[in-house]
Amino acid sequence: MRAWSVVTPGPLTEHGLHLVEKPVPVPGEDELLVQVRACGVCRTDLHVSEGDLPVHRAGVTPGHEVVGVVAGSGAAVTGFATGDRVGVAWLRRTDGTCGYCSRGAENLCPSSRYTGWDADGGYAEYTTVPAAFAHRLPEAVDDVALAPLLCAGIIGYRALRRAALPPGGRLGLYGFGGSAHLCAQLALAEGATVHVMTRGAAARQLALGLGAASAQDAYAMPPEPLDSAILFAPVGDLVPVALRALDRGGTLSIAGIHLSDTPPLHYESDLFYEKQIRSVTSNTREDAREFLALAARHGVHATTHPYPLTRADEALRDLEAGRFDGAAVLVNDL
Repeated sequence: MRAWSVVTPGPLTEHGLHLVEKPVPVPGEDELLVQVRACGVCRTDLHVSEGDLPVHRAGVTPGHEVVGVVAGSGAAVTGFATGDRVGVAWLRRTDGTCGYCSRGAENLCPSSRYTGWDADGGYAEYTTVPAAFAHRLPEAVDDVALAPLLCAGIIGYRALRRAALPPGGRLGLYGFGGSAHLCAQLALAEGATVHVMTRGAAARQLALGLGAASAQDAYAMPPEPLDSAILFAPVGDLVPVALRALDRGGTLSIAGIHLSDTPPLHYESDLFYEKQIRSVTSNTREDAREFLALAARHGVHATTHPYPLTRADEALRDLEAGRFDGAAVLVNDL
């Protein structure tokens, strides 16, 4: 099969991502072989490709927002049939026995493994997934629309819950890409007032079109103090900016897996009055089930920009440059 491979992590302009020939993967005993139909483009794929995240698998194929169909399975798999449509997300495997898994915090499992980082992902004709971590998908939504929900949507949902937004609260979103524009829809559906701070004019226009109360530059102050904020942009300089925008007792949730260095925080102006910072680490399968159900109930939908899978490198460059609003999705043309 043909697949994209991170041959040498580094800037995309230096062609660290290559379209290569790889063997069709053989599913393990408890795994599904999935024929990829569509794969969302996530900023984490960019971090893996450019080396912001350490190499876990040499020559890895990125991609962890996969919509596909079951093309085969291992001997121990039950409950899935050839042709079933499934989703493959970021969290690929946990040990299921550690203290974190036992208390429902499998996202913190020290033995956790991730699609498109520890194992080859969806920028390919085929990928594999442990059957226990495959997601059943609603039939009424098409492949391209579903793909971004499988990471951008799920992580945005966990970040929203970590932000401890009170009912009817004021939420600030810093950055407004694939994850934030899904998170905003859910927050609005649940009664929040949403203010967006982001660099792109198109993203600000999308935010207003979705119902945000305001949209301004990433470093601007929102028009009112915030009860909660979520930092989606991987820009450490925005941490104190977001903290200063919080009302007393507010919470800043940092959604990304990678963040540039933060500047010094000033206790009195940034943290006093019981403000708090929370990080977000991956997600649990329960997060995924909850979010997919809520997305269906509230009509949460992705603004998508399809690219042929053969142009995955172009999609990642456009993501890095902020050339589109919403989310890019690769459609398998291999």
